[in-house]
Amino acid sequence: MITTLDKLGLNQSGVITEVGGEGALRRHLLDMGLTPGIKVSVIKLAPLGDPISLTLRGYELTLRKDDAQSIRVEI
Repeated sequence: MITTLDKLGLNQSGVITEVGGEGALRRHLLDMGLTPGIKVSVIKLAPLGDPISLTLRGYELTLRKDDAQSIRVEI
């Protein structure tokens, strides 16, 4: 099943299939290690749901939901 990263719930995992966005934002996401084929897991959600904390490549990353909407994952 394909969805976007912002739709994953707490303790859910997925594999990145596509990184959207344009220009500098897309480049920044790729530079942070959010590349196709990488497994990501949601480990924390802020009380209002934004931002979300992820683990990938052995480190923790916090990402705004708006940015997470441009990343497609396969569950």
